[in-house]
Amino acid sequence: MFQRILVANRGEIALRIIRACREMGIETVAVYSEADRGAHYLSLADEAWCIGPPQALESYLQIKRIISAAEIGNVQAVHPGYGFLAENAHFAEVCRSCNIEFIGPPVEAMQQLGDKVSAREIARKAGVPCVPGSDGLITDVEDAVRIADSIGYPVLIKATAGGGGKGMRVAGNEISLRAGLAAASAEAEKAFKNAGVYLEKYIEKPRHVEVQIIGDNYGNVVHLYERDCSMQRRHQKLIEESPAPKLPPEVRERICNCAVQLVKTAGYTNAGTCEFIVDKNFNFYFIEVNARIQVEHPVTELVTGIDLIKQQILVAAGEKLPFTQADIRHSGCAIELRVNAEDPDNGFRGSPGTITRLRLPGGPGVRFDSHVYEGYTISPYYDSMIGKLIVCKPTRQEAIECMRRCLHEFVIEGIKTTLPLAKKMFSHADFVDFNVDTTFVERTF
Repeated sequence: MFQRILVANRGEIALRIIRACREMGIETVAVYSEADRGAHYLSLADEAWCIGPPQALESYLQIKRIISAAEIGNVQAVHPGYGFLAENAHFAEVCRSCNIEFIGPPVEAMQQLGDKVSAREIARKAGVPCVPGSDGLITDVEDAVRIADSIGYPVLIKATAGGGGKGMRVAGNEISLRAGLAAASAEAEKAFKNAGVYLEKYIEKPRHVEVQIIGDNYGNVVHLYERDCSMQRRHQKLIEESPAPKLPPEVRERICNCAVQLVKTAGYTNAGTCEFIVDKNFNFYFIEVNARIQVEHPVTELVTGIDLIKQQILVAAGEKLPFTQADIRHSGCAIELRVNAEDPDNGFRGSPGTITRLRLPGGPGVRFDSHVYEGYTISPYYDSMIGKLIVCKPTRQEAIECMRRCLHEFVIEGIKTTLPLAKKMFSHADFVDFNVDTTFVERTF
């Protein structure tokens, strides 16, 4: 087992990893930028090293500085969390070349699944349904027009690298396809240094369902059931829950089994998430694999009782999974709300600043994963997420009622937040009855 782990991240997920390591008797080395100097969670690590100025490109994305901190800190492994370098195959390769274990999947699996075109090829090989579209990258506009004509409009132009909605355009006709290809490619190049795009049939008003998986180095792969992430705006998730409401049991079984088969085919180990879209007839199609721990992993932890961060560490240390698929049970309903420092009444503009008052909700079945506190200053340099409010109750209705009560208790002052929007979402009849899809939030609010 590892004696010391470097946490190559910041904020909420860094604190989550530090806590898990403390319970496992593992020492931690934290890294931080100048913007995060003085953050309370850093004092919970055994060591903390400054790795650069506030800009992520000069700190949390600086591989050389993180490796230097790992060597000075005498660690055996690095946990990347999510975001930043978590899905960077080169970073994983550098870690392992320095005899530092990267707590994540093999480099080859990361490379194959990190590219959406090659990931689709693996999915087809595994017998997993894929959305109809181009067989590879679009290299000629006229080819794109022919493909779109054959699968029918509307079509979705997607960047082969990255995510978060960047490099993505919906085209409803040939004119918008030609314009969208250039715009999506340029945006992808700027965001990911990879201009490659491909085409998919655009599934109108789909649901977004993802499956949590984990595998060890001995060929054992299991799923930990599914999460529904359809409540989102601009492809950014707002609410996640498990089980996925109104998903027929036979569909749940098939989609979970497909996720396991896909990652087995890719030679994947450690934790990951297979993402799918589901149409109105419950046909599902593979989208991508997130080769890391997800923001919404607490949802799965609460309904299965399995600590995913600890399991990641154990797998990376060479341990076998301590459970089989038959051992994993799904109990109750868990719902997670992302709380962001954004102004939903002003185009979701970021709202950096100092939290002048903070009152957190609590009670049975309530969990709040966050690194903020009263007096904490939200930085303009990083993601706007303040924390994640998660509730778990025996039924979905009880979970929604608990969330409403928590939102009544929750107070954050000094900055704008998405809490007012959350109150509207959890009170909306269509959300309560789950008559929603991935466009619901933007259509309704």
